[in-house]
Amino acid sequence: MKIRLGEIAHARSGDKGTGANIGILAYNKEGYNFLYHSLTADKVAEFFAPLDPGEITRYELPNLNAFNFILPQVLAGGGSRSLRIDAQGKTLGQALLEFEFKLDKRLGMDLDQLKQRD
Repeated sequence: MKIRLGEIAHARSGDKGTGANIGILAYNKEGYNFLYHSLTADKVAEFFAPLDPGEITRYELPNLNAFNFILPQVLAGGGSRSLRIDAQGKTLGQALLEFEFKLDKRLGMDLDQLKQRD
């Protein structure tokens, strides 16, 4: 069984010069715990590899059920220099919400529980 990140979390992104940050906010604590193990900096780097994001850093904000990912080179120069369609990184969060995870029933993950909004 697969689940899209957008089924269990919200996203917000924006530019930081030539880089961008993506905030991922899980709907609930169960979703956060699942993402803690499943949405690593390496997985995000793999997803955005065609954009050459640089070395991605993940910050954890457990009190907010959230993560902040820093993609230091993803905007290829930033808003005033980049020729990319989204030179300010506003759509990166929406793109990441399409990331798919495989759910392993042996882990005891309940899809409905992950989707429940607190």
